[in-house]
Amino acid sequence: MKAGWYENIGSAAEVINCGEMDDPKLNSGEVLVAVKSSGVNPSDVKTRAGARGDLQFPRIIPHSDGGGVIQEVGEGVDKNRIGERVWLWNAAFARAFGTCAELISLPSEQAVALPDHTSFEAAACLGVPTSTAYYAVYCDGAVDGQNILVTGGAGAVGHYAIQLAKWGGANVIATVSGDDKASVAQTAGADLVINYKNDDVTRIVNDYTAGQGVQRIVEVEFGGNLGVSQNILSPNGVIAAYGSVAEGNPVIPFYDLMFKGITLNTFLIYIVSQQARNNIVNGITKALNENALSHQIAQTFELSELVTAHQSVETGSIIGNTIITIN
Repeated sequence: MKAGWYENIGSAAEVINCGEMDDPKLNSGEVLVAVKSSGVNPSDVKTRAGARGDLQFPRIIPHSDGGGVIQEVGEGVDKNRIGERVWLWNAAFARAFGTCAELISLPSEQAVALPDHTSFEAAACLGVPTSTAYYAVYCDGAVDGQNILVTGGAGAVGHYAIQLAKWGGANVIATVSGDDKASVAQTAGADLVINYKNDDVTRIVNDYTAGQGVQRIVEVEFGGNLGVSQNILSPNGVIAAYGSVAEGNPVIPFYDLMFKGITLNTFLIYIVSQQARNNIVNGITKALNENALSHQIAQTFELSELVTAHQSVETGSIIGNTIITIN
């Protein structure tokens, strides 16, 4: 099969290879998928560059997200799954071989049925961005009637979080850093968009909610936004945080949060509980079937352009998802 891989940690141009390698072996309980699309997430390029530690395997095919068609099934897997369109999750998490190849074998439960009307490009956005958004919005139950703040509303996760929260009946506020990103958040369905670089987020949120504040924050930058968060959360509110790059080790205003009964839910989407994963998969499937999601595909590359794709994601300037088309 054709594949992209690396055998050392380093820059994309230095370590990424594209070529032929042996087809994967199919084990019991697994499915063999002909990959049509592979999603390039920031976590993928950070892992390849060494930000997640040393090389975990002698050879790594990157990318945890993807879409494709099941070609074969292993022992114990329903043969009726052959020919099924699927989206993939955690394909490269604690595994050597991810989705950046013509074929992948992985546990059957990590290949989820994809509705016919959903493209393979969209499928490659569901494993990390959409799943992160779904968990952040719904990890504590229904959100109907809630005020929800989505920070980074134009980002890959934020874009899906806005849509999922609106789908669930929430009133959604989004923060962004510029006019182009404001347009993205508005198109996703945000009821109010705030430019955090120019505007007083605390004042605007509290005015907009008549002093009630927000019941939930979907948080991409926990430490950097904590000063605002503690002033806009309503009693018993929740911060669902999946990032804190600008301030990686923030000082927690414990008593300010405690006396408001604030719950801090930090999470890593790759290791959520089995029950949470089931909820995510079922919720995304329902959202897709109800046409509740639009997908922001910023750019697509061929497998032979894998180096360029990684370099593009590393710039951090792309609004939307980056996809490798394979078959």
